Amino acid sequence: MAKSPNDLLQGSLDMLVMRALRDESRHGWGIQQRINQLAQDALSVNQGSLYPALIRLEKQGCIKSEWGTSEAGRRAKFYSITRKGLKQMEAETRIWKEFSAVVNLILDQA
Repeated sequence: MAKSPNDLLQGSLDMLVMRALRDESRHGWGIQQRINQLAQDALSVNQGSLYPALIRLEKQGCIKSEWGTSEAGRRAKFYSITRKGLKQMEAETRIWKEFSAVVNLILDQA
């Protein structure tokens, strides 16, 4: 059975979350929407995966959070990437690109 892009998301979710936060702080739903937007809706992140990733990244010091008010006027926790997170995202991006290039090389063999 073929895997969908969502099945492959698990190992790269932290990198995608940090990428979604690279340009501005966002609350959880905003992070989810930004990833979907960047992926041109080719994959979707569910809350059951997103919130554990946010907790994990915050414990690692890659992101930080503060309470604020959402566009809808509700209290929400906003996340932003830290310097450590930027370095981590860049390293993971480099590794991902190298890995995917090797996989493409193998798959493109006649």
